[in-house]
Amino acid sequence: MPSSPRLATVPRSVIMQPTTLCLPMNCAYCYLPFRKTRNLMALPVAEAVATSVNPWAAARRGFEVVWHGGEPLATGREHLAALMAPFEGVRHSLQTNAALVDGSWCEFFLAHDVHVGVSIDGPQDMNAHRVTLAGHPGFNVTMRGIERLRRHGIPFSAIAVVSDPDPANASRFYEFFADLGVTALGVNVEEEEGVNVGPRRADHSRAVEFWAALADAWRARPVVRLREIQRVLNFASAVLDAQDAAPTPATALWDPLPTVAHDGGVVMLSPELAGFGDDRFGDFTAGNVLNDGLDVLVAEAEQRSPWIAEFWQGVDACRATCPTFAFCGGAHAANRYFEHGGRFDGTRTRYCTTAKIALLEGVARHVRTHAL
Repeated sequence: MPSSPRLATVPRSVIMQPTTLCLPMNCAYCYLPFRKTRNLMALPVAEAVATSVNPWAAARRGFEVVWHGGEPLATGREHLAALMAPFEGVRHSLQTNAALVDGSWCEFFLAHDVHVGVSIDGPQDMNAHRVTLAGHPGFNVTMRGIERLRRHGIPFSAIAVVSDPDPANASRFYEFFADLGVTALGVNVEEEEGVNVGPRRADHSRAVEFWAALADAWRARPVVRLREIQRVLNFASAVLDAQDAAPTPATALWDPLPTVAHDGGVVMLSPELAGFGDDRFGDFTAGNVLNDGLDVLVAEAEQRSPWIAEFWQGVDACRATCPTFAFCGGAHAANRYFEHGGRFDGTRTRYCTTAKIALLEGVARHVRTHAL
């Protein structure tokens, strides 16, 4: 175990899994192992989490409770409202495929002041992996939900999975979201994790060109807050501004990012590890909120999660060998585990190559081009 703590003692947010079920989607790249099973979070789980979260929220403005599934709307409005009720002073966010969004859900979002994020991968032809349980394309059902959000005046962000970071598609990809009116966009290059065993290939040069082209499109029409571009800008500011006390990813404490599963089990650092385990470490949880407070689980996370010590070994190896470490801070735990055959102490992953190293190089290429 490291000689000094590496995890923050108070998280910035908590991820809640109100149900494992995902309706009506069955995306080919999904990592969730139980997305066809309707496991519901019981009210005592939410109440136990709120006991720790409410003091954190009182002390930290903007504390976020993120409802992420499965498909959170598959929980049902009454039950989801009951799960949210114990929380005080938090910002509720919800990530949805929007297929179940109707007028009643829109009224729910407005009444509970819920920030809505929609999962959609760009124009229709870029959504080939987003299909329904019946095997039909999911694009139109998601777009119907988005139109209902827009009619009710509900702002929404978006998360897109890019399975093929083709620079030729970057501009059209960005323009789709700009025209859609999203407030912010997160771009996830498809990852090998959980039950998704692909992609197996990482074309670094192609990914660099994609990020450079995406930065070009954003610069030409900067109407969407592009999460990845913002990360690079924040890093550059922290490095270049001597007056800026903000730490870089390499120097900041890690956010424990507790993910609370439907049964109350808590996994730190990587939501994608929830529901998985192995012979060496068990189920990766630090414990269960029905037995111990979430504040205790966070404070004792490194002692309660033996796999984290092996993860720190991988982070230290990255620090010693990777020139991009200052920006990245080390590969995500789930990417290391699933790409390195069940170990957390590996170094570079395909995710690093396409979504961190290529991102930084691509934006740097964009800056050099426009500085000439």
